[in-house]
Amino acid sequence: MSGDGGAVGWVGLAVSLIFIAVAMAVTSGFHLKLNRPIVVAVARSLVQMGIVGFALVLLVDPDTSIWWSWAWTVGIIGFASMTVTRRAPRVPGLFLISVTAYTTIAVTSLAVIFGFGIFELNSRALVPVAGMVIGNSMKVGVVAATRVSEFASDQRAEVEAGLALGMSVRRASSRLLRSALRTAISPQVEQTAALGIVFLPGAMTGLILAGMDPLEAVATQLALMYVILAGVVIAAVITGIGTLRALTTPEQTLVQLTREG
Repeated sequence: MSGDGGAVGWVGLAVSLIFIAVAMAVTSGFHLKLNRPIVVAVARSLVQMGIVGFALVLLVDPDTSIWWSWAWTVGIIGFASMTVTRRAPRVPGLFLISVTAYTTIAVTSLAVIFGFGIFELNSRALVPVAGMVIGNSMKVGVVAATRVSEFASDQRAEVEAGLALGMSVRRASSRLLRSALRTAISPQVEQTAALGIVFLPGAMTGLILAGMDPLEAVATQLALMYVILAGVVIAAVITGIGTLRALTTPEQTLVQLTREG
């Protein structure tokens, strides 16, 4: 820990890796074969965050145009969409579905956050806020797309029974779709409900360490969490319904999918 307020120095970062060593010892003891993935994850995070840190130094320079931050935000949307597509490869056209979801989230959430003055619109705030909102929505998109594609193959008989009665795919799948959306959204709802009791969110903690009044930090964090929760709902609904449409043929039947091993 450096003497500069709550800043963590390189020594502090190195000390934090002790817990990684403990985690690897535990996984080894249970023969989970996760040591290599853990090492890769830590190495990737160090490299990626290092690059991000140097890039942010350039972005927050007063002489740097804010358009570079907007370009980075577009890149966040593209990377999140590629990640969801890679995690649910059986869904045709998922990249465009994800781009639609995350663009919608970015436009609405950033309009609220900066339009209502929660944060001042500048390079220092734009990229971190966009990253938080879209990052939390990304994993929800993965769950929504995965669960919908799973019921399209595993519970196909239930859907086809509804189709035999003259229902559309959307109506015949309504119960399963609702279940998939609840599964995707519920963790964020629970996380929001646990604020201040089970954990203190990182943004609030960082603001307090930076010297902001705790009540102001709480208000800022709550505003962010509410926007994130709304973004999660938008991501789940657009991705879930988009996935179902992508798996529906022009003849109003489901695309035949095989269960992944």
